[in-house]
Amino acid sequence: MPSLKDLRNRIDSVKSTKKITQAMKMVAASKLKKAQSLAEKSRSYSTGIKDIVKKLVHSEDQLEHPLIAKDKKDIKNSLVLVVSSDRGLCGGLNTNIIKKTRGLVAKLESENKKVSIICLGKKGYDSLSVFNNENLDQDTKFINVSDIDYNSLQKIGSNIIENFYQERFSECYILYNYFKSVISQEVKIDRLLPYEKLSFQISQEEEEEDIFYDFEPEVEEVIAKILPKNFIVQIYKSVLESRASEQGARMTAMDNATRNAGEMIDSLSLKYNRQRQAMITKELIEIISGAEAL
Repeated sequence: MPSLKDLRNRIDSVKSTKKITQAMKMVAASKLKKAQSLAEKSRSYSTGIKDIVKKLVHSEDQLEHPLIAKDKKDIKNSLVLVVSSDRGLCGGLNTNIIKKTRGLVAKLESENKKVSIICLGKKGYDSLSVFNNENLDQDTKFINVSDIDYNSLQKIGSNIIENFYQERFSECYILYNYFKSVISQEVKIDRLLPYEKLSFQISQEEEEEDIFYDFEPEVEEVIAKILPKNFIVQIYKSVLESRASEQGARMTAMDNATRNAGEMIDSLSLKYNRQRQAMITKELIEIISGAEAL
């Protein structure tokens, strides 16, 4: 049985932990508002440009571009972008995306494809370097997701597209946490490259609209600009979604930790008071017994 001093030390320790988790919850809550706002704003833009690309690719039957796959070809090399967080203490956020990544890598390798992984976020790299070190891209091991802005992402995206042109890989996937709410984040897998007509099937209502496009300048030049632009925008949207998901998950995790710490303090305090009362009762019995003996 622990002594009263041990119980007091444990109570003080848990109280200190509770203060830390409570402070981290407040910090995450303050960061969440901005991150959520950026993620929600990016959805409108990314959805809009993706819709434009979808209709352009679908409308031009004879359109040719290296980023557009007309027919299914023999794909031997795949690139996987994994967007995780730089820090932990955010529940199962990183665990879920690592689990999905391993599943996707296993699926691609079962199709006899060589897989390369680029990690946007330190936690993803730390986990994948243990189990999938041979798949990690040696030129870009990992990039801190907190340091990424649109300008830096343009360089990363341009480098990936250049490697695609040089046929170092034939398709590109991205995995990220989609922010649904503070308590709910969903891991999503999107195939970014190449653009396929089958992936951009338009609805019957859109076909009935019979949309006509008049290009200025030529369609090839428009496509050459908008396809890489859309690729970079979709990656940036994924980064913003992951940042919002990280703060939401951390806020929820720290709230649960604070609540658990409070329950532990109550339990330890009750045990401390009971043991203290038992000691006082024992001492009183000894004093009374001694007085009666006299």
